[in-house]
Amino acid sequence: MFTPEANIWYNIPEFNLLAQNITVPGFSPLFPDAHCTRDGSICQAVTGEAEINAAVTITSLLHSAKFDLRQTYFLIAGIAGINPKLATTGSVTFARYAVQVALQYEIDAREIPSDFPTGYFPQGSQAPGQYPGNIYGTEVFEVNDDLRQLAFKFARKAKLNDTAPAQAYRTNYANESKLAKGAEPPSVVLCDTATSDNYWVGTLLAEAFENTTTLLTNGTGVYCSTQQEDNATLESLMRGAISGLVDFSRIIIMRTASDFDRPFSGQTAAEVLFAEQGGFDPAVTNIYVAGIEVVKGIINGWHQQFQAGVKPSNYIGDIFGSLGGQPDFGPGSEFGGQRAPSARRSMKNNMMRRT
Repeated sequence: MFTPEANIWYNIPEFNLLAQNITVPGFSPLFPDAHCTRDGSICQAVTGEAEINAAVTITSLLHSAKFDLRQTYFLIAGIAGINPKLATTGSVTFARYAVQVALQYEIDAREIPSDFPTGYFPQGSQAPGQYPGNIYGTEVFEVNDDLRQLAFKFARKAKLNDTAPAQAYRTNYANESKLAKGAEPPSVVLCDTATSDNYWVGTLLAEAFENTTTLLTNGTGVYCSTQQEDNATLESLMRGAISGLVDFSRIIIMRTASDFDRPFSGQTAAEVLFAEQGGFDPAVTNIYVAGIEVVKGIINGWHQQFQAGVKPSNYIGDIFGSLGGQPDFGPGSEFGGQRAPSARRSMKNNMMRRT
């Protein structure tokens, strides 16, 4: 998503991503090129930060004539905030759900009704905790859990990076019973991610968005990482899947933890935001340390397993049910369990092209 996340993949022993630098119209002016190995088997796209940049870059990639992405696996790999109830800085997380938590009504905290626990509440509702009455379609995405489990297994082979500054800072969470995971060493964790352009921090907002994640996933999602791009990236990939350009079952969401989303006891929200937590360096390093194991696992197992695809045993797709099936969250399929009409047409056209 931005320079440090990109640079960690350069000058590594496994492959050379700078062997081909392919300018793609529509990419960010800061990151105008896709970077690929000489044979084109592995490539990197840098989206730029936040939702608009991510959506425009990935959409431009999907519609570039320079790439055939129908069998491509997408590893979304970036740093994130972390919920100390579940993990600590330097940890590597793999999400099944991405939830657009800030797509809500908002009332300034100084003006919220006295019986509201937060100023955020779903659009089309009257209070926090009510399911949204208005659905835009980008609120929740679910990716292939069978593939996620394989990525988790690959990443657990990695020896995660840690640093003395990160270790020293996280000891502040050691005596917090609910936040004690924040004091532990980095680990690989299965938990879900929350998307917002707003870079939030503090116990009240973190708890509010924990509740939003629970609400929008019908109690299945587990909020742990916080970032600014993933629902936008996934919506672009969803549109690409509807058009037959990509396979939505081949997406992995990996976020490494760079900072805590809430303070320890006695610390203010502003203090945790501006503190030198020491988590940035190990988080960036672990994008590569864990991510390379995922990439190697897919490449090495290509002919045996990954070329044909990993069949999901769970629902995959958006809250609308655009790719068919019934979402296990939300109000149900917008299309009666069938693929969206444009998806059916794209699927037929794509089959005709292949034959």
